[in-house]
Amino acid sequence: MTPEDVVRSLPCWQGAITLSPLAGGMSNAAFIVTADSGRYVARVGDDHHVHHISRAREATASRAAASLGLSPELIHEQPGVLVLRYLDARPLSPEGVRARLADCAQLIRRCHSDMAHAVSGPPGFFWVFHVLRDYAQTLRADGHAVVADLPRLLAVARELEHEQVPLPIVFTHNDLLAANFLDDGQRLWLIDWEFSGFGTAMFDLASLAANNGLTAEDEDHLLTLYFGHAPDRALARAFSATKAAAALREALWGHVSGIHLRVPGVDYDAYAAENLARFEACYSEHQKRFGS
Repeated sequence: MTPEDVVRSLPCWQGAITLSPLAGGMSNAAFIVTADSGRYVARVGDDHHVHHISRAREATASRAAASLGLSPELIHEQPGVLVLRYLDARPLSPEGVRARLADCAQLIRRCHSDMAHAVSGPPGFFWVFHVLRDYAQTLRADGHAVVADLPRLLAVARELEHEQVPLPIVFTHNDLLAANFLDDGQRLWLIDWEFSGFGTAMFDLASLAANNGLTAEDEDHLLTLYFGHAPDRALARAFSATKAAAALREALWGHVSGIHLRVPGVDYDAYAAENLARFEACYSEHQKRFGS
């Protein structure tokens, strides 16, 4: 069955429905569904073991987030399919994230403080440095062209991991692209929980910066908003190191996805190249500021 056929066959519909493809998904197909009872978003996607994605865990996190008012209501779930209530809201751009930084920080803090008490079932865990090592193993097994550069990249990742500082374990989102923040004109919502799991706050904060072009002043402001005080050198260094690791994760995600995923219109090689360049820039700036 095609993703469209899957959505049309769902038992949650009463009467005729119309589907409109929703662009932007890089690991699943999504549709706006108009039914007699309202409008919904249906997401169709398999588990992706190479990316540590479990759709059952995603559904559990989505339900918990909806119960806390962080995300839209989960209407229906079954293996490989989520149906959520449609929000009349627009995704933020990177410029929008920078303009709404305080609101984004508040939403992230709510995720980190409240989700662990609402989520249930087998826990996922996210540690970016493990993800990088696992992606490297996948790329070696697949004989990808980037394998020649992996020793250098993993040596850098090891260095960046050693620069982390102890932080509490919280429930994290781990995919803070601008488009995963929705603005309904009154407040922000957070969507797409496929990478979520337990970890530390640092990856969410650093990936928000890496994915949305935050300036050094923005980053200091973000850390102050989140932690309630200006960052000391150790915290700033750990953040800077994780920012580089976040960009590298996106690059290796692109390389792995180019082999294992097929979503029409997505150029995984270009995505990987863009983020590898971002990683090199982040790491260079990290070295200049904190030394090697």
